[in-house]
Amino acid sequence: MKLAVRTQSVIIEIIAILYILLFVYAAVSKLLDFENFQVQLGQSPLISSFAGPISYIVPLIEIGISIFLAVPRFRKIGFYFGFSVMVLFSAYIFIMITYSPFVPCSCGGILEKMGWNAHLYFNLGFVLLGGLGIVLLEKSGTKNRSGLNTALHLLVIASSSAGFIFLVYVSSEKMTHQRNNFTRRFHHHPTTLLGETDLGFNSYYIAGTSQGKVFLGNHSTPLIVTEFDSALRQKKVYTITIPKTNKKYHSLTLSVLPPYFYLWDGTEAFVYSGSTTNWKAKIWMDQKAFFTAFVPISSDRSSIRAISSTTKENVLGNLTVKDSSNVHLNHTLLSKQIDGLFDTDGTLLYNNQFHKIIYTYYYRNQYVITDTLMKTKALGKTIDTTTRAAIKIKYVQSLQGSKITVPVVTVNKRTATYGHYLYIHAGLLGRYEPREVWDSTSIIDVYDFTTNTYAFSFYIDDKAKKKIRDFRVENDIIYTLNGNYLLSYRFKKGFY
Repeated sequence: MKLAVRTQSVIIEIIAILYILLFVYAAVSKLLDFENFQVQLGQSPLISSFAGPISYIVPLIEIGISIFLAVPRFRKIGFYFGFSVMVLFSAYIFIMITYSPFVPCSCGGILEKMGWNAHLYFNLGFVLLGGLGIVLLEKSGTKNRSGLNTALHLLVIASSSAGFIFLVYVSSEKMTHQRNNFTRRFHHHPTTLLGETDLGFNSYYIAGTSQGKVFLGNHSTPLIVTEFDSALRQKKVYTITIPKTNKKYHSLTLSVLPPYFYLWDGTEAFVYSGSTTNWKAKIWMDQKAFFTAFVPISSDRSSIRAISSTTKENVLGNLTVKDSSNVHLNHTLLSKQIDGLFDTDGTLLYNNQFHKIIYTYYYRNQYVITDTLMKTKALGKTIDTTTRAAIKIKYVQSLQGSKITVPVVTVNKRTATYGHYLYIHAGLLGRYEPREVWDSTSIIDVYDFTTNTYAFSFYIDDKAKKKIRDFRVENDIIYTLNGNYLLSYRFKKGFY
């Protein structure tokens, strides 16, 4: 049954008006809250790498289509573009539902309140309306195309549009994980709070973790060890006993790698060691090497950072204690940019699962991976764009040493590692991230150091307005210190 020309005209007018209302409303909503729109695009797994240009292009396209649809002479062009765009939007949402359903919608207005499935059905409805409008326009046109030819034409357009958005997705994923331009990928609420406790003082630090336990040291009482279970409900306190000695120390620091513990002071060049079963210490190394960082690897080996006596630059090395103490330094692992001391400052970690040493620079977007013998070297890159440390050094004659003369920009703060992953407490706000969220949370960036790829980021809420000052990860538990508070979180099951 053929529709009357007048009826066809009315249907075309109604569809055109619906499209105009949709696109004008969507474009205005985006422009009125443009910053939030950019943030949502920046956190989308589909197009985060292209969020900048897309945030401008999409509203302009929507307004342009609306103008074409409003002018009868250009209405057919408007319908074809509108149909193609709605297919793009539908394909976008389908991939979002299939691969990452937690990412927020980027459309704005009341459409943002829709569930993902409802939004997809809504878009598909407009795809059908657009297709109907095109069929009716082609029938009423001078060329009077057949319905079959028009349908095939629409199928080609739809396939091309869906294919295009899929290619954008694949390209964006590759850029995000391998060539990231400082656009973070946030997972929504990947952790749940297990427990928290007020330690009373901010002099505590995390000395180690093992089998659902976390061990705390205290700068004020260096011989006291505090142990908690993962839920922070059970607490035990131990006292380390050391041999009677005339040794002086400036800063005793505890490192726990069960079944062993280590108590060290690099400025005085000694290390105590003992068993966590009785917390009795004996001298492990004495006056063999001065060092500024110490990470135990096994009962007879540790990784250290020291200052070279010849170059006065930071250098990584091994400290081995068997029949005698031996030190091996590798001067090629750290890369000098300015002075080799301040510019190479960073955090030293040992990954027990892959038996790797990981050193992350504070002031540049890079980390170094080496084996426990420090014979190999691989470089990883963080998503920040700071390739060179932004510091200025001046030698002060009265101090007989150098000092940093301007405030430094810290790219990577504290770090932790477990399994395939390197966790970095971010020092800088990324692209398309709301400042108010940054002010009330700490951001943890996660990297798969085995493939040198960025994985994702997540927020840890500040506690008592205090940001993370130390953290560790073991299996599916993350422990954080915020001010006086120790907190523990569990990653959701199957999160990785």
